[in-house]
Amino acid sequence: MNELNKCNRGMNFSIFLQTFSLKLSLLFFLFIFSASAKAQKVESIYVNLYTDSLKKGTYNYINIDGKLATGKFIPLDSSYIIFSASDGRFSGNSLWIDPDFNKEKVSIKAVLRSNPSMHKEFTMFVKKKPNDEKLKTLDELVNEKRKPKSSRKKRN
Repeated sequence: MNELNKCNRGMNFSIFLQTFSLKLSLLFFLFIFSASAKAQKVESIYVNLYTDSLKKGTYNYINIDGKLATGKFIPLDSSYIIFSASDGRFSGNSLWIDPDFNKEKVSIKAVLRSNPSMHKEFTMFVKKKPNDEKLKTLDELVNEKRKPKSSRKKRN
């Protein structure tokens, strides 16, 4: 009985060595693979705005695109870019302009975190016309779609 227990312990130890060896080999392979993988390097940055002016009393999204070494463009958020402005405050990529803001324009600077010498500075004007346009509700849009157009001529 004593020898049987020794044999079982030896088999368990052998299985342990095999799995440990396999795990160690896998870990070594992942380490070598991750060390040789290239990180995405941003070669240049571009300002790509969705609007021509900043609106008061709202967050204005500032879109910065990065061109990678592969030629591919990706949007860059505040984890890649340090944003600053002459007025207002940033939350991520969005610039908040107070409703009572009275200046004509805001200067914005976007600096690449990984390479501070790569930056863009630009000026955006603030919208002067108030945002008093009333948007249609969903019900108004649906009812408008259901109404037959009176300008259509019936065929005889």
